[in-house]
Amino acid sequence: MATSAPASPSRPSALAGSLIGSEILKIAADVRALVAGGRDICNLTVGDFSPAEFRIPERLEQGIVEALRRGETNYPPSDGIVPLREAVRSLYDRELGFAPEVGSVIVTAGSRPGIYATYCSLVDAGDRVVYPTPSWNNNHYVHLVSGVHVPVPCDASSRFMPTRGALERVIRGARLLALCSPQNPTGTAFTEEALRDICELVLEENERRGDGERPLYLMYDQVYWTLTFGGTRHVHPIGVCPEVAPYTVYVDGISKALAATGVRVGWVVAPPDLAGSMSGFLGHVGAWAPKAEQGAVAAFLNDAAAFHAYRDQIVGGVRERLDLLFAGLQSMRGAGLPVEAIAPEGAIYLSVRFALAGRVSPDGTALDSDEAVRAYLLRAAGVAVVPFQAFGVRGDTGWFRLSVGAVSREQITRTLPRLREAIAAV
Repeated sequence: MATSAPASPSRPSALAGSLIGSEILKIAADVRALVAGGRDICNLTVGDFSPAEFRIPERLEQGIVEALRRGETNYPPSDGIVPLREAVRSLYDRELGFAPEVGSVIVTAGSRPGIYATYCSLVDAGDRVVYPTPSWNNNHYVHLVSGVHVPVPCDASSRFMPTRGALERVIRGARLLALCSPQNPTGTAFTEEALRDICELVLEENERRGDGERPLYLMYDQVYWTLTFGGTRHVHPIGVCPEVAPYTVYVDGISKALAATGVRVGWVVAPPDLAGSMSGFLGHVGAWAPKAEQGAVAAFLNDAAAFHAYRDQIVGGVRERLDLLFAGLQSMRGAGLPVEAIAPEGAIYLSVRFALAGRVSPDGTALDSDEAVRAYLLRAAGVAVVPFQAFGVRGDTGWFRLSVGAVSREQITRTLPRLREAIAAV
């Protein structure tokens, strides 16, 4: 008697099978293929730092090596070593004006596990999560916890930052509001007034809720907070509205502040009643930072002079690259080319609009989507950029993220004429 074939043993779970791959990784494959063929590509896609351009602080590097030589290679405590948690408390007291309880600081292997732990500790299946678009990965995290997506589209009129007016239309009944400043992918940041207005909205929503209703929490990703430029000053929820502290989770780390994306040391600062749950979750996942790195980071953060010197160095290098790129794009705009850019305020990103939709490239290819524009700029100018669709934006807007952490000033200078020529050709 014939029998049906068994299901494929490699079939993934429903959750794994439903995940959407990273658009940035797909673009990276295109870039690698061109580089392998000998093309000079200015890769403005990766939210990372090239060690050839931005090394981690020498003292931090030496501290990690010395800790490894001392044999600090066993498990750390699941919520982080006490010296690092105390160092984060001191850092925030010194630089941000508030000193969280040490028990509220939980160390993670970079900031991503902190974001995931925040979602898993707060959001049940069917809970509403409000987040702006464009923003980094919130759409994926909501999917992972089976939450209800409540995206809030933002545009250039607000520098792609969400406003109270936009949020208050959808905040009713939400469990989590996810914000980031300076923001990935836009390179823009909240003003004090705008953030205070949003924090007051969170308080008003929680005051409105009746007995038995769970509160609305605010997750604030500030991993780029040391990287601000010009007149931009980093602001954070407790700094502008102390009353919001019981509902605020900070996500932070050294990946961007110290160009240490591969060192994998981050942390969350959570209300005490939530921190315990998050620590338990992270302990089961095993998402703790390596012990040697934790001790070295603690020593570096406690050295205010070294911290400030490195911050000045990295801010200067990032700003030079962003300013160079922005000036080149503004020159193109001044010449009548269909380019628009938002002046950089923070992080390592520039928001740029290439308004080429509806045009045709010299080889006859219709530029009928942001993906077609992206592919054309890579092919014709050797410039790799990321469309805002990779950050939760629906539809074609012409807006792209350009990231400068992995390129040199010379690469940008060499690339701008090619970009200008490619845009002028359509």
